[in-house]
Amino acid sequence: MQDTPSNSPHPLTPPGAAWFIGISRHRIGIDGEGVTTLAAFHGCPLDCRYCLNAHCKGSTQGLPRYTPEELYNMLLIDNLYFIATGGGVCFGGGEPLLRVDFIKQFRALCGNDWKITIESSLNVPAKNVEEIAAIADYYIIDIKDCNDEIYFAYTGRHNSRVMKNLQYLAEYVGPDHITVRLPLIPDYNTPEDVERSAALLAEIGITNLDRFKYKTNM
Repeated sequence: MQDTPSNSPHPLTPPGAAWFIGISRHRIGIDGEGVTTLAAFHGCPLDCRYCLNAHCKGSTQGLPRYTPEELYNMLLIDNLYFIATGGGVCFGGGEPLLRVDFIKQFRALCGNDWKITIESSLNVPAKNVEEIAAIADYYIIDIKDCNDEIYFAYTGRHNSRVMKNLQYLAEYVGPDHITVRLPLIPDYNTPEDVERSAALLAEIGITNLDRFKYKTNM
């Protein structure tokens, strides 16, 4: 399988800018500590069967696009909330780790006063994870399932680099800085599969798990 190019620009995106499927302010207890703003990028390498943000892979028609400077200036309105609560910005999507350069430039603008959380599938080249590990504060990883057959059936991709990237993050930033989302997905995995995934994650020290069941219309 061919890797997605590291931080490759989306067609028609000006240099330094990125398309976003949404910006959601004043989120509490969902995307990290304190008050956070979710900035969700367009673009994703997966084809999940029950995708909650399917428009992240659709047309960019009507979507906003921002440079790091434009996004930072827009979010300055919540500077007091971020600092007072230990919050900041959660970059999600879509897949934020396809936009590593954007996030690095944003960090240079906001400094260390704002916490940066990354919500990612980790199904990206290792280089992207290595670059982001040095600047982000917390990680929410949507693992789907540790079993590659289940993962492939659900996402259309293999999870070998997901597991390698997760192992790297656990060693580099420490498991206390990582929450792994571990869903029960109707027609794809079972409670026993979820327990097996939890046991594998525990072997690399990750015990902060967000367990839940997908709600579908199937």
